[in-house]
Amino acid sequence: MQDPNEDTEWNDILRDFGILPPKVEPKDETEEMTLRLQKEAEVKPYERMTLNELEEAEDEFDEDDMKAVEKYRQQRLQEWKSLQKRQKYGELREISGDQYIKEVTNAPKDVWVIIHLYRSSIPMCVLVNQHLNLLARKFPETKFVKAIVNSCIQNYHDRCLPTIFVYKNGQIKGRLIGVTECGGTNLKLEELEWKLAESGAIKTDLEENPKKDIINMMISSIRSTSVHEDTSSTGSNTDETKCFLSRMF
Repeated sequence: MQDPNEDTEWNDILRDFGILPPKVEPKDETEEMTLRLQKEAEVKPYERMTLNELEEAEDEFDEDDMKAVEKYRQQRLQEWKSLQKRQKYGELREISGDQYIKEVTNAPKDVWVIIHLYRSSIPMCVLVNQHLNLLARKFPETKFVKAIVNSCIQNYHDRCLPTIFVYKNGQIKGRLIGVTECGGTNLKLEELEWKLAESGAIKTDLEENPKKDIINMMISSIRSTSVHEDTSSTGSNTDETKCFLSRMF
């Protein structure tokens, strides 16, 4: 039996008289796939527009498009608001004493505020400011500020510096006073991040205290030196140890 798709003069005549169906052209699978992918990847014009461009182009859309445009506009608006909220701060700002109430105590509702009182002549204060500057970028939803201590508190003793206060809704939620409580002169960025996270001011991605091993080692050492003391004395020393370690770490 003769193939109806065969290219012959006789088949062409039969097709002209409608006896044979039109010849089926072989499909280019690569071309078909390309066209299908292009169609699937096609982006509506309004999906590439900013909010301002959407307003200017409203007259160019039909009714069905306008429904989609409005839905898309609301989505973009929510994304923008969310981004603005997350990136509200993002830097360690310098304030003066007379700005303390406005910038710290009366900060917007539910905003965490971290303020560092410092003196630039104290190396530990300089180190803390360096760390806070990096943390402010990492946690832009938290407000980070610093102030020269004399502009806020007169005659504040150097042994109490650095001083970090954590505020929320006008209330102090945490404090780190002095070199030891702030983490020591060799303070690492991750260690300060952990301390601030413990107060709730930031949501760290650290899974455990960076100084965990050091704490465990110190506890073991203190316990071993106390093992020969009587029970009551040991209990007292244990309480003192916990207090000391809590202030250090």
